[in-house]
Amino acid sequence: MALFADLVSVTAAPGGYTAEIDPTWSVGKKVHGGALLAVLASAAQAAYRDGDDDADPAVAPVVISAEYLGAPDPGTVELRTRVSKRGRTTSVVNVEAVQGDRVYVQAAVTLAQRDEGEERYREPNPLDDMPATPSDDALDWDPEHPAAKVFKVGRVAEVRYVASTLPVIEGRTGPAETRGWVRLREEPLSGLFALLATDISLPVVANLGGVGWAPTLTLTASVRREPAQGWLRFRASAPVVGQRWFEEDHLLVDESGQVVATSRQLAMMPVSNR
Repeated sequence: MALFADLVSVTAAPGGYTAEIDPTWSVGKKVHGGALLAVLASAAQAAYRDGDDDADPAVAPVVISAEYLGAPDPGTVELRTRVSKRGRTTSVVNVEAVQGDRVYVQAAVTLAQRDEGEERYREPNPLDDMPATPSDDALDWDPEHPAAKVFKVGRVAEVRYVASTLPVIEGRTGPAETRGWVRLREEPLSGLFALLATDISLPVVANLGGVGWAPTLTLTASVRREPAQGWLRFRASAPVVGQRWFEEDHLLVDESGQVVATSRQLAMMPVSNR
C-alpha cells in the first residue's frame, strides 16, 4: 500500500531532488494536483534545511503558489529548487517539477513558523455547524466505490462527503459546493497532508453537470497551523462559474475547530461543457 510519507520523501539529486510518485496519487492517469503541491512543498523544505546547520527546524511551508503547465505521469519526478530568499522571518524557495525535458509545474513556496495557540479573531465560517467527525449517513468514498477507479487517492485517505452536497451521484444538479471529511487511513495528519487536502474534493462543477477532468491552471494554498489529529472537515465551493473558467475555494478545519488551511484555484470547465 502506498503511504503519504513515501509520497513526500524526496532524494537529493543534482539541481535539487527527485520524488517517486506512486500511481495511487493520481486522478485517472495523471498525478493528483494536491499531491503535487505536497511534493513541491516537501522539496522546498528540504532545500531550506539542507546545507544550513542554523536552519530553524520549526520553519515549514506556509504558502505555495503553483502554476500547472501540464499534468505529469506517476513515476519519477525531478524537483529543481532554488532558495531565492533566506530571511529571519520568512524564506522563499522556487521549485519546478520536471519529467523528461518538460516543466510541468512551477511554484514559489514561502516558509515560516506556523501559527499556534488561540486565534485573536475569527469570523464564523460555513463549517462551524458541521460535525467534527463524519455523520452516520456520510457518503464513504472508499476504495470499492466505482469512482475510486479514477480518484485513487481514496485508497490512502478516507474521504467522506455530506451526501446532500453530491447530487451528481444521483444524477441531479445542485450548488457548486461540496462538504465532507478527510484523514489518512494509517498515518498521522501533517501540514503537508493539509496541502494535499486543499484539493481533495472532486471538481464542484460536477454538481452543475460539468462532469469530467477540470484542468487546474493556478493554485495558491496556505497552511496556517499544524492540524490536530483526527478528521479534517472541508468545504469546496465555486463562487463564480463561467462558460470556460471557474474558481474553486477549499476551507479545512480540524477537530479542534481551528482553521488549518485554505486554497483558491483557477480551473477550466471540463471539455464537454465549454
